Amino acid sequence: MRPALLAFSYALALAWVLPLPLRRLSELGASPRLALAAWLTAMVSALAYVMAALGLLAREAIAGWPAFARTVCESVSAGPCPAAVYRSAAYELGLAATAFFGGIVMVLLGWRYGRCLRRASVRTRAHAEAARITGHPVEGRDAAFVLDATSPAVYCVPGRPPIIVLTTGALAVLDSQQLTAVLAHERAHLAGRHHLLLAVTRSLAAVAPFVPLFARGTGDIARLAEMRADDVAARRAGRRMLLTALIAMGAGAATAPAPAAWLAATGGVIAIRVRRLAEPAPPGRRACHGLALAAITLAILGATALVPAFTVTGI
Repeated sequence: MRPALLAFSYALALAWVLPLPLRRLSELGASPRLALAAWLTAMVSALAYVMAALGLLAREAIAGWPAFARTVCESVSAGPCPAAVYRSAAYELGLAATAFFGGIVMVLLGWRYGRCLRRASVRTRAHAEAARITGHPVEGRDAAFVLDATSPAVYCVPGRPPIIVLTTGALAVLDSQQLTAVLAHERAHLAGRHHLLLAVTRSLAAVAPFVPLFARGTGDIARLAEMRADDVAARRAGRRMLLTALIAMGAGAATAPAPAAWLAATGGVIAIRVRRLAEPAPPGRRACHGLALAAITLAILGATALVPAFTVTGI
């Protein structure tokens, strides 16, 4: 019983305590790649320890039901538990019903998570197909399609093959160099497979919105993915070009944002991204934040690596 409680305690600490320092370290976007790694590692570790705790509980219950029933009774009563209580038919039936209910809840949560992922995939494929049918290709821009809409918008839609969608409003406000910078931003999203990160984390948040690690982490991961794509685009097309493109599109995007299911060049908090591009964090601050994020990630990875041994030995 104690190993399972330790595993649950660790998962709860990650889920409820870690989001605050992670958010503070990543809020300025000094190192989006390291911040993304820290958030995702924490989510994987928390889920791994929850599954390990459930496995330990199931193994203990199957291997020795009377001892398991006694341990649970003593844990609840915080003291000695008479055999007449934990060996009674009513108590054992209630404990078995609780275990069965817990298993059903886990199955339902897994089914709901899979359904969320499936729905997102279906919506993405449908939108990509509609864009190919109703839009027209941009000359000289591979896999880019234009839709008739007055509001400036540029976003990527993953698929096979992936496409980048632009509106006529975006073409009206962007010059050639700015358009190159925006397209570089979208290609960075596709190359980094940011859509998979968002699909997985948004589905987790939909299944367990009460868990801060998932609820807050999803928003931060979306913001950090935008910053990471900004960094790649700035290296390829120039920071100034990307900055002016975001400013040019900002007013229109504020009134007509791209759908949340896709990654847009004007997605996330535009003001934060513009400020970050215009006033990059000092090198010293970036280095300190990067070291702190790397240390957190390595510590969580080390703890996660212990899950197999923890599950086998129960220590």
